[in-house]
Amino acid sequence: MTIRVLIADDQMMVREGFSVLLNAMPGIEVVGEAVNGREAVDRVRELSPDVVLMDIRMPELNGIEATREIVAADETAKVLVLTTFDLDEYVYQALRAGASGFLLKDASARQLADGVRVVAAGEALLAPSVTRRLITEFSRLADTPRLMPAAQAAYGELTERETEVLILIAQGLSNAEIAGRLVVAESTIKTHVSRILVKLGLRDRTQAAVFAYEARLVTPS
Repeated sequence: MTIRVLIADDQMMVREGFSVLLNAMPGIEVVGEAVNGREAVDRVRELSPDVVLMDIRMPELNGIEATREIVAADETAKVLVLTTFDLDEYVYQALRAGASGFLLKDASARQLADGVRVVAAGEALLAPSVTRRLITEFSRLADTPRLMPAAQAAYGELTERETEVLILIAQGLSNAEIAGRLVVAESTIKTHVSRILVKLGLRDRTQAAVFAYEARLVTPS
């Protein structure tokens, strides 16, 4: 199945460059472009892409607000945030807004394609080593997070093994890596992940990782 991608960036060279790279990859097709956040929201509604490559700093409506609107309108939407700097202060906000991951604009063609495929599949955090560093940094910079009462109650419903899996998700491990760490079948981990998302009312692994940091299950080091 072909993964349909929308590119939202106010720089024409970035849009055109990514379009050329992605269209050259098997199983990926760029179906549209947007020059600002407002247009991105409209184009997503019109085209229903599988993945949106979203720049953060755009005119009219920034990538964070655009991501929030897109995810609010369609819980299955997958947004992959683009940033030029791997410690962009806004990336953490974008993840909290519902982005499924992020990618540096200097990524190689293979990294770009792999990132799109990972986010489209919803299987794991994008670029775990970088994601882990970024989330750690932003959890340190953000206002002291506090879980709402409903979130605290939901967290209390997790079993000991589910809590253990949640911590490993936040550390950037894939299902296969978690299965190896806990010496269980990968299918068992997939079941745990699904139950964690349902119990916590979260949409994907990225939000689960953010939840784990905000619940102080994983602390910056």
